[in-house]
Amino acid sequence: MQEFMSTTILLLSSTLRLSVPLILCGLAGLYSERSGVWDIGLEGKMLFAAFAAAAAAYQFDSAWVGLFFAILVAVLLSLIHGFASVTHQGNQIISGVAINFISSGLTVLLAVGWFSLGGRTPQLQPEARFPTVVLPFAEEMRSVPGIGPIYADLISGYNILVYVAFAAVPVTWWVFHQTRFGLRLRAVGENPAAVDTAGISVDWLRYRALLCGAILCGIAGAYLSIAQSAGFVREMSAGKGYMALAALIFAKWRPVPVLFACLLFGFLEALSIRFQAFDFGLGSALSTQIVQSLPYVLTVVLLAGFMGRAIPPKAGGIPYTKER
Repeated sequence: MQEFMSTTILLLSSTLRLSVPLILCGLAGLYSERSGVWDIGLEGKMLFAAFAAAAAAYQFDSAWVGLFFAILVAVLLSLIHGFASVTHQGNQIISGVAINFISSGLTVLLAVGWFSLGGRTPQLQPEARFPTVVLPFAEEMRSVPGIGPIYADLISGYNILVYVAFAAVPVTWWVFHQTRFGLRLRAVGENPAAVDTAGISVDWLRYRALLCGAILCGIAGAYLSIAQSAGFVREMSAGKGYMALAALIFAKWRPVPVLFACLLFGFLEALSIRFQAFDFGLGSALSTQIVQSLPYVLTVVLLAGFMGRAIPPKAGGIPYTKER
């Protein structure tokens, strides 16, 4: 019984850690897409932010400086996306894909040019990473049967960005449902002409939505390289931006379901890591490849077979032209 509980807590703890970049990117996509701007470039923004965070944290020996540069880079990429797709009314998909390609190539190029380590940054020292946060009375409660291990090992013991990611979900719900900005944001994604008629700038509203998403993408990138890991390696985002987009569609563009969809994908990924140590009797190489592909395959299955009809924002992907 004790072993089963320990295994369950370890699995759930891994789920929470692996879900963090998905949650942050999913919420980032929620802001931009509810405003009517498709954001395929989440993957690229998170990847470039991860590189910027690791490079700055190594250079200045500070995790907070790394986080600042991660957000700054993500904001710059979002402004480029907004300039192309909102100001000049270009194709939003092409703009997002271009950001992904640029980030994939430029991060490796800069890493090789600056650090000469084959496309990665140097190993970060502990002071350049976000430390583990131990919640009050965690150690004292560890010996309490039942709730003690849950509080000490499942709720406590993460870095601050994990708590930021989970706190961002109710904050996003509150912004979307209780603030004037959120209500206008939802309206501009459904009927931008009506918002424009009310005297509100559609373009400025969409730019602000992209900036909100950029901040979340920057935090996600910093989490990958200076919280979860101790440096940047090439393509370290590993398709998490695309999985976040899938979770966003699976959740039908709503913040709380985005959280549960990302937790489900994180659980599948944690399960695949756990199962890598098992012998399936098919040969270690084959079984490892199958298990590693499990979360991606199940993502497609869930989206294809269990999601039901997802209705996106009506003005999504459509550039707005102000009537004169």
